[in-house]
Amino acid sequence: MLWEDKHEDASQETCHFSQFKTTFGRKVFEIMKLIIGILFISVFSISIHAQTFVDSIQKLDEVVLSDVKLKRYATGYKVTVLSDSILKKNNTSLTDVLRFNSNIYLKENGYGMVSSPSFRGTNASQTAVVWNGININSQLNGQTDFNTVSTSNYNAIAIRSGGGSVQYGSGAIGGSIHLNNELKFYSHAENRLKLAYGSFNTKQIALNSSFGNNLWTATIGAAYNHSDNDYKFLGTNMKNENAAFDNLDLNFNLGYVVSKKDVLKLYHQNFKSDREFSSTLVAPSDSKYISKDYRTMLEWVRISGSVSSKLKAVNLLEEFKYFENKNSSNFSKGKANTWLFKYNFNYKFSETLELNAISDYSYITARGNSFSNPKRNAFSVTTILSHRPLPKLQYALSVRQDVISNFKSPLVYSVDASFKATKHYTLKINASKNYRVPTFNDLYWQPGGNLDLKPESSFQIDLGQEVFVKDFNFSLNGFYIKSSDLIQWRPNSSLGYWNPVNIANADHYGIEFGLDVNKKINKHSLNLNSNYSYTIARDLDKAQDLFYVPTHKANAAVSYNYKFFTMFYQHLYNGEVTIIGDELKGFDVGNLGLSYAFNANNSWEYILDFKLNNLYNVYYENVSLRPMPNRNFTIQLTFKF
Repeated sequence: MLWEDKHEDASQETCHFSQFKTTFGRKVFEIMKLIIGILFISVFSISIHAQTFVDSIQKLDEVVLSDVKLKRYATGYKVTVLSDSILKKNNTSLTDVLRFNSNIYLKENGYGMVSSPSFRGTNASQTAVVWNGININSQLNGQTDFNTVSTSNYNAIAIRSGGGSVQYGSGAIGGSIHLNNELKFYSHAENRLKLAYGSFNTKQIALNSSFGNNLWTATIGAAYNHSDNDYKFLGTNMKNENAAFDNLDLNFNLGYVVSKKDVLKLYHQNFKSDREFSSTLVAPSDSKYISKDYRTMLEWVRISGSVSSKLKAVNLLEEFKYFENKNSSNFSKGKANTWLFKYNFNYKFSETLELNAISDYSYITARGNSFSNPKRNAFSVTTILSHRPLPKLQYALSVRQDVISNFKSPLVYSVDASFKATKHYTLKINASKNYRVPTFNDLYWQPGGNLDLKPESSFQIDLGQEVFVKDFNFSLNGFYIKSSDLIQWRPNSSLGYWNPVNIANADHYGIEFGLDVNKKINKHSLNLNSNYSYTIARDLDKAQDLFYVPTHKANAAVSYNYKFFTMFYQHLYNGEVTIIGDELKGFDVGNLGLSYAFNANNSWEYILDFKLNNLYNVYYENVSLRPMPNRNFTIQLTFKF
């Protein structure tokens, strides 16, 4: 359930926490013995297999990228990295980026409103959003609202398809979205300022700076986005009322080389969103929703010979206020605070074999009108073995066990492999068991919370093929996901309100195509990026399709560049989706963009961009009765210095 649907005033005092202490302590002790055993074996092996320390510490992945697991332990997975040029074409929100550049379907309650993903037919709480290696899905509802994630302050965004609960924890069932801030340890000073204006009184400003040398580096980012968002509903005399939004994203990251072996890194982000919740075609609205997210992570990286380690201390704070009437001083609120400590130990036995052991502990508290002071302790241990027995063959074996207060979590595992059959052809496969724990809303919401819920579990397998021929890249993936104990909120006639229960089982299967073509002739370049997915998602208990899962989805982007001039066209096809008692029609939407760089050969560069969205002025809905914008424009000026 979404936050906007949960605004009943109620309170409940949670009393099950004390029952957990004895069991939790005993299990933690057992797992700690396992970790100590792994570390003892690894330390003993160091004396036998010690290797020369790499002097250029700044060039290692552990220093440059915090989420090393995405790169190092995903050999059998489909991983799509969205380039800076792609982010530039849709630079307002994560929703816009993914809608036109991935196989993910975004269920958006009107433009700029709550946006939730459907990854391979799974629901929003089964897609993990990972910030610099940390899962940031809400502890309250298990989701990330993709319209509260600005893309302006990230160096790289990646999409990892397939189950990832072993590495990224609860919710990584359909796949995961990775938001990364890279720290550059070399002498540099780079600045970028963006100013934009568009239809519906939309205003954007973003400033990004990166500077430092080989001993320290820092990045600073600030992005503000406002829109009256009052577009007309095509074919009617109505317009999008009560839909204005203001988003502010502040980002600061710092890295410092303490010694040849040690590096300290600090990541911090604030995001504040002040949104009205828009009306529908049949129901007016006067509500408003204010949310704030604070994320801070201190990371210590140590690299010595064959051994590398990371210690992370993380604080995640999320809070919201919901106003049924935006002109009233009455509101409901909720807040969750997470403290997370994570230790990552990696030992490289040889150039072909390495072991990674990860342990983490989190303590989570929450407060709100509809629940009172629930708490959660969670501890996990993960082991990943990566091996390359042949130059063309690599595989990884992974296992994870969580101990979480108040209920039992399943043992999860994964295996993945890749085989480079020829210079141009690679075969990939991965299989995993994954899970999602009940959220605070599922357990403690009043009225309706259910303390007897079990974690959702799923098994998935994915077979992929990749072809690389000069400027031509092609990928084909087939997947199958079987889920059980799915948590669904359903009306309870005897109680008179909705409550969550473990009753659903589902099958998801389909295929995904990806095609990238990059051709350059003299000063002319042509680029094509395209995706297509065929997805079937069935509720086995009801023998019907799951809601809001398009069977067919495709997108393509074509760009042409000559010297300082660029022109691009984006197209999105979204097939029909099943909704309650009906179907939502499919649609085609196109965007056209032009760009020219002035003074490009000097230290100061000016780039003028013009973009026409919904070029064909198509009426379409991502969610029933919530029309999306008609034809509109954005003009943007970027200064690089």
